[in-house]
Amino acid sequence: MSTALTDVTLLARLRAALPGRVAPPQVAHAEALLPGRTLQLQARDWASAAAALATFGARFSALWIDHGVRPWQGLALFADGGDYLLLHAELDSPNPALPSLTPHFAGAARSERGWHDLLGVDFVGHPDPRRWLRHQAWGEHEFPLAAPTQPPARTPADTTYPFTRVAGGAVHEVAVGPIHAGTIEPGHFRFATVGEQALQLELRLGYVHRGVQSIACGRDAAGLLRLAARVSGDSAVAHAWAAAMALEHAAGVTPPARALALRAVLAERERVANHLGDAAGIANDVGFSFAHVQFGALRERWQRRSAELFGHRLLFDVLTPGGVRVDVDAAAIASLRADHDALRAVLRPLINIVLDHPSLDDRLVGTGVLGAGDARALGCLGYVARASGQDLDVRRDAPYAPYDRLGVRVPVYTQGDVVARLRVRLDEIGIALDLLDALLADLPAGATMLTWAAPAGGGTGLGLVEGWRGETVAYVRLDALGRVSCYAPRDPGVLNWPALERLLPGNIIPDFPVCNKSINGSYAGHDL
Repeated sequence: MSTALTDVTLLARLRAALPGRVAPPQVAHAEALLPGRTLQLQARDWASAAAALATFGARFSALWIDHGVRPWQGLALFADGGDYLLLHAELDSPNPALPSLTPHFAGAARSERGWHDLLGVDFVGHPDPRRWLRHQAWGEHEFPLAAPTQPPARTPADTTYPFTRVAGGAVHEVAVGPIHAGTIEPGHFRFATVGEQALQLELRLGYVHRGVQSIACGRDAAGLLRLAARVSGDSAVAHAWAAAMALEHAAGVTPPARALALRAVLAERERVANHLGDAAGIANDVGFSFAHVQFGALRERWQRRSAELFGHRLLFDVLTPGGVRVDVDAAAIASLRADHDALRAVLRPLINIVLDHPSLDDRLVGTGVLGAGDARALGCLGYVARASGQDLDVRRDAPYAPYDRLGVRVPVYTQGDVVARLRVRLDEIGIALDLLDALLADLPAGATMLTWAAPAGGGTGLGLVEGWRGETVAYVRLDALGRVSCYAPRDPGVLNWPALERLLPGNIIPDFPVCNKSINGSYAGHDL
């Protein structure tokens, strides 16, 4: 049984810490939001609850505003191992406000700035009043999701953002992006340096914000999954699965066992493909062309097999509410297992070369160190967290089918540098291959989907999936007709991007690309 269902929970500890001010849990709501529980608070108790959670060592996971209802709802998700607690408070109209969580959880800072920019919610006590997502397309008192307005035909240049300055006669600034020489998404990096050594890095994101939460409203379940797969293209399975899980919790249905096993096959294939791609990218950023080409070729063959058997290189639109759209026969299973053996055979010597190469050691070992304290304070996830001593994995900590019947090994390193983040990825490829073999060897018989029926009277659900970047969250609320009233996805990159600012000072500018690749936050997953 998950620890979320025991009495020793964040909920119980918080109620004990705030006697008389915390209402009893909404049991029916909590059942729909497994593996978490919800706790309805008064807005005035928001900060004191956060302060108490911080003293318990809870981890900040996500923050969003449900503006599809009146009054608007503020929701914040916290975790302790596999125990999840969702704080829930109504916002006053017409001046919505909540106490800021940032003084207690640094990882909440940019989410709060983002929700202020989109909806005008005032997070009282937030230490940073600068715009984060709106840039210059909207006026000072225009909030695009609160009252949609037509942006100007030509958005003014974002030239007035007050980056934090570092004073000193030898200090100079280096500006990179948002348009880059390579085929990557837009983001701006502002360095303060002395010579080649970086003293400070500050990020500016939000150049391609799409209003995903508003786009989702009014969609049916199938339409929502199509959107979820496009939240971040390299995490199509992770976001679609999290959204599907939230929908299924809202509807009170469980997909067939074969469908759940196939979802895990798809998720592990996504993990392997992206880790191979990142290993290639890290090698490329330090000029080691041999490994770049080798890892890149392995990823290409892997994705071609995905296209052949599952219909898409990036596994778009394979999941459906209540199951999956694809199945595998005996011949396909044999092909996949042969691929796993072939990849293992090639990877072993390739990893030995990469991890035992003096020139690579010089560029990767001790570069871009993210300390355990910073990783914990920011709420980092996935390989970024695990390379800095944070032993987190939803598949093991809050296990969902089919991982609840599989033993998931979680590699953890403490060095926190680029090579540690590379080692986690390489270890996870091997672990994923073992999981894939286990899943295919014991694939349940039966249907791959059920007939989807929207819940009568609406419903609410939470999805928590360990994507290849880490914990991926989706919150869904359906109206009485089964249409989406709120879809709030949270990509793990949101919590990992700030790590780049913490780890870069003290490194030289030429090491920024490999530091950046070792984090590999999603621009699209941030610019929702």
